[in-house]
Amino acid sequence: MTRKALVDRKTHETEIAVEIDLDGTGRSDIQTPLPFLTHMVDQIARHGSFDLTVRARGDVEIDGHHTTEDLGIVLGSAVLEALGDRAGIRRYGWATLPMDEALVTAALDLSGRPYFVWKVPLPKAKLGEFDVELAEVFFEAFARSARANLHVHLHEGQNLHHIIEITFKAFARALRQAVEVDPRSPGIPSTKGSLE
Repeated sequence: MTRKALVDRKTHETEIAVEIDLDGTGRSDIQTPLPFLTHMVDQIARHGSFDLTVRARGDVEIDGHHTTEDLGIVLGSAVLEALGDRAGIRRYGWATLPMDEALVTAALDLSGRPYFVWKVPLPKAKLGEFDVELAEVFFEAFARSARANLHVHLHEGQNLHHIIEITFKAFARALRQAVEVDPRSPGIPSTKGSLE
């Protein structure tokens, strides 16, 4: 069973293409017009062990919002497509990871019911050309389009780079766990018999 997808999305504001192999080895080729976003999406591939190719263009001369949100939408759609009916997956994933003084938990349920909780208080600030508030935008867009329940909580942290980066790494580890095939549970991981 191949668990791969290629999803393209074009609007008047952005052009995004994402190719993902959920059973990859962490190879990545990420191109976005926002270097910090490129660096963060690379973390998803490497720490999730997904093979991931991203081509993103957008109206960053306005700001990075459209590009970041649309990339979250397309990545979520690609994961959803690659999972198919989600038979045999673990469904749940979670990770609590440190990066120096920062500590973040990401918990994920590939339930088919989108819900998003973000408890990562951040000031209005930039990392390079990236507005840190766009991290929340990215993850909310992913949760909606992947039809996932995603909670992200900051426990400790002051350095904004550390907080955002460990959030992406914790998310990657949680997603990796949730999409893994569980040899003990070959069917749909729900008493309802469906995750639609």
